[in-house]
Amino acid sequence: MSVPKRSYRGISAQQRRDQRREQLLAAGLDLLGTHGWRQTTMTAVCTRAGLTERYFYESFAHRDELLLAVLDRIASQIRDVGLRALAETEGDPQMKAKAAIGAFVDLLTGDPRIGRVAMLESAAEPLRARRHELLREFAQLIATQARTLYGDDALPPPHDQIAGLLLTGGLAELLMAWLTGELPASRQDIIDIGAAHFAATTQRH
Repeated sequence: MSVPKRSYRGISAQQRRDQRREQLLAAGLDLLGTHGWRQTTMTAVCTRAGLTERYFYESFAHRDELLLAVLDRIASQIRDVGLRALAETEGDPQMKAKAAIGAFVDLLTGDPRIGRVAMLESAAEPLRARRHELLREFAQLIATQARTLYGDDALPPPHDQIAGLLLTGGLAELLMAWLTGELPASRQDIIDIGAAHFAATTQRH
């Protein structure tokens, strides 16, 4: 007969593990997004989370695994806000593209830690390979959404992937320059240019 897992104050052992993992992820985002990847050590994360190293290894094998989990969570947030904006916005493809890019920009600027991790820290050595994978995934997402918006007028493979990579990589570089203050532009400038580039590169002309 199996022994039921003990609960503490009505919280199961699994729920407590999940809570500790969330604490570590929150601490990882805070450190990575404010001090950078070199300062985001396992010891610093545990201190910020108020947990011992024993609990770190309960959720992550090593520091870089935590960094990847932080980046993947941000990527999921970017994907979710973009798709939600597309679904909730009425109008033509240009209006929908502006809404999706606007939601993306607002996510990055609404929490500067997210912007720094997504655009700057993701280029660091522990995260660089995953960044490249995510750029390809977002390029595929752009190609898929272009087919939804433009139908038969959307670019066919492999041109849709090429256009998606150009847009994804270009937008990433654009936002990096903007967030670091190297590019004097407004939020609306970024949205308008991004949407115009989407319209110009993802459909047949």
